[in-house]
This record gives sequence, structure tokens and C-alpha cells, in this order.
Amino acid sequence: MPLTIGLIKASLPSYFPAKHGVFEACEDWLVELATRHGAEVVVATGIPINATEARAAVADVMAKGADFLLLLHGGFTMGDVVREVARASLPMGVWATPEPTLTEDIQLNNFVSLNMSMSIAKGVRDFGTRPVQWYLGAPGEDALQARMGQTIRALSARKALEGVRIGVIGGLAMTFYNMETSSDTLMRQLGVWCDHIDIHRMTDQMAAQSEADVSAELKAMTKAAAVHGVSDQQMQLTARAALALRTITREADYDALTVSDWPALQDNPGMHPGAAFSWLEENDSLPIASEGDILGAVTQLIAKSLTGKVGCLLDMTSPDFDRDQILMWHGGGGPLYMAKEEVVWINHPMIGRGTDAGPIYGAIADYEFAHGAHTILRVSQGGTAQFAVECDVAEGPEPGFTGCRGWVGDFSSADGTCSARDLVTSVMEHGLEHHFILLPGQHRAVFEEFAGWCGLAPLPIIPAHEGLPRGGSQ
Repeated sequence: MPLTIGLIKASLPSYFPAKHGVFEACEDWLVELATRHGAEVVVATGIPINATEARAAVADVMAKGADFLLLLHGGFTMGDVVREVARASLPMGVWATPEPTLTEDIQLNNFVSLNMSMSIAKGVRDFGTRPVQWYLGAPGEDALQARMGQTIRALSARKALEGVRIGVIGGLAMTFYNMETSSDTLMRQLGVWCDHIDIHRMTDQMAAQSEADVSAELKAMTKAAAVHGVSDQQMQLTARAALALRTITREADYDALTVSDWPALQDNPGMHPGAAFSWLEENDSLPIASEGDILGAVTQLIAKSLTGKVGCLLDMTSPDFDRDQILMWHGGGGPLYMAKEEVVWINHPMIGRGTDAGPIYGAIADYEFAHGAHTILRVSQGGTAQFAVECDVAEGPEPGFTGCRGWVGDFSSADGTCSARDLVTSVMEHGLEHHFILLPGQHRAVFEEFAGWCGLAPLPIIPAHEGLPRGGSQ
């Protein structure tokens, strides 16, 4: 279902909003902007001038399915109107247009009204858990379009997350205590539902796939990327894993999966499903987080809602402080579209190495990320906090480890530029879980606005320093 904006037009009785066509121009522009972002607009009947009428206006748009209340100041608006709107349970914004003329009699007095409204709303709401966004600008202005458009995208992602279902196959990887997440907290904070699934359901489904389906899936996978050194048996197991995970997803209508990809699957059926993860993320746009990382899957779902694509779940693997870069890498899955050049299916390089058998347990995708602007995201601390920085993927000192990989640098956060040392300090001292989502493009601001509407606490950059962590950084 699309996001629905409930527009409430407000003003003292005055002919000036009508004279200058404020309400009509604003509504027409808002409808066009919302449509562009896949949202809808419903409009309250009448122009409330007191609390009783404001209460009726809120009830009107909520009955029409509003997810977001937008109070438009066509002219100066009385405080009891904004107070009543702010009492409602929905996310809220307050919008005022600039004066049509800056000489003679003031026409709208909208900026003062906006200032007063935000101050009154602050007294009614806890902005930390129920924020109110303000907007100042005329329809069509670039700054207003960017600000309002970002809100629509952020709230659309918030709505898209409510009620999503994650299939948790096999639970956590052994001893990964930092990935533990309360399903109750996720439900309360973000509306996300988790179903725990025995790993045998995946292996049983793998065994149940027909040879014809396995052959067809393998043909599609090898058309997308060449096979380098992986045995036919392991590629067939990879195709079976992809088919099994797709079946589990479709049967229960899951929006994402997490899979405990080791060590049980190496015992039975004797493989690692990293290439299957990559294939499903690329071909099905299905987020799959390895090692049972539920918050990694949640972050992937948010990335998908904001951009239409999943990112790549990675470790921060090897900082190079002299070059101010960090190698981000993972030996599991990653969508193929993020590759700079060709992708190949190779043997998993870690599982089985050092043994007589060698690295024979399943395939992974091997590629370097395309260079350019990217964003690093993570929902953290049990689903109550968020971390985000923007960066560039660029040439590094070495190609990096086998798997999905790239060197990131030129970091920036909401507070400005930061260094690789600052970023590593922040990751360590906030206790961030060791998986991050890397996503092409610049998406920090809209992710942070999404997080604000959900009440997720921001985890700021902690500047690099000597000695123990400074007070409040842990």
C-alpha cells in the first residue's frame, strides 16, 4: 500500500490565502510530488480555525487512510489548531509558504505562524520519539521539493517495513552473540515479524528439487557469471539451495531471510550457500543476511525500500589508515549489479582451507565493487539505533580478498567529513555489529530521516582519540 498524506489546510478567516491562490497551488504541487514518489494525498474537508474543527479534520483524513498529517499554513493559524493536530498519533509535518510580497501590509504572516506552531507542537509531543518536520517554501522550489520528497521517501520506507516478515533459517551462527536481537523489540520499534525455521527445512527442500528445475536454475546462474574451478556437484547444490530458499520465501510470503550458513550446511549437504545468496539478491531482489544477522536483513529491507535495490552485506575487514581507506569484504553473498567488471562463481575460499579436501564447500561470487559514491548503513542495538556514513569506493593499495570487496574512503557523516580512524573508532566504541550494508549512491540523509520517524537513536561519529573511550561514547 502506498504512503497516504493527509493534507489539512489551515488559516485564520482571511481573503489573502484565496487572493494569492495558496491552497490550490500547494495542493496541486503536493499531489504531483507525491505521485512521483508513489504516494497519495487525501485532503481534509474545510479549513479549521479552532480545536474542534481541527479534531474533525484529523479524523477526516485518518478515516481516508492517512499515514502522515501535513498541516499547511495558508495564512496565520491559531495555536489550538496545531495543538490538536500534534496530539494525533500519526507522524506530522507543518508547512508554510513565503510571503507573496515584502512591502506594505503583511499578507500571510506564515513564517511567524510556522515558528509558533513548531513551538506549540514541541510542548505536546516528545520530538525524540514522535518528531515533527517543518517545511518552508513555495510550490516548485528546489529546496522544498528535496525536503518534502525526502520525507515522502522516508515515511514510505517506514510504512513498507511495518508487518514485513523475516524467515530466520537455522538461527545465529555459533557464538555470534553480538547479532542477538529481541523479536519483541523489533516488533515494537519497527513492526518487523521474525519466524524461526529449522535448518532441516532448507536441506529437505534442497533434496526435493527436481533435476529439471536444478538444471534450469543453474543455466540462468551460469549465464549471469562464469564458473571458475567449482565442481559440477557444488554448482548443482548451489542451484538447489537457491531453489529451496525461494520456495521457503514464497510459501510463507517472507520479505527477507537470514541463514546460518555454517557449520551445519557443511555437514549436510556439504556446501556453503553464498552464491545462492548472491543469485537471489540479484535475480529475486530478496535480501538474505548470512550468519543469522536479523538486523542485517532489516537494514537490507530499508535499503530496498529507499532505492529499489538491496545492497551488499559486508565486514569492515582491513583498515589502511595511511591511505585513509578501509577494505570492506565478505565471503558470502552480494548482488551482482554492484560489480565493477565481470563476476565469477568460485569456490568458497575459507571453509575447508588447510584440510586435505581443500576449499570445496560451495561457491561464492567474486568481484570488486564499481567505483563511485556509496553509503554504509546499519540498524543497530537490537533495532533501536542507526549508523550511517557516505563514502567513495576507489582504487586501493591491493585488489582485496577473494569475495565481494572494495576499498572505501572520503567518509562523511551528518556532522561533516571524517577519517578512517574516526570511523573505526566509532564502530569499536559504539559496539556496532560487524556487518554493514554497502549501497551505491548517497542515501545517508533519507536513511537518517527514516530512522528519526521510527525513533531510532543516531550513533554519531566518535573522533579518533588516545586512551580509553571518552565518557558517553560506549
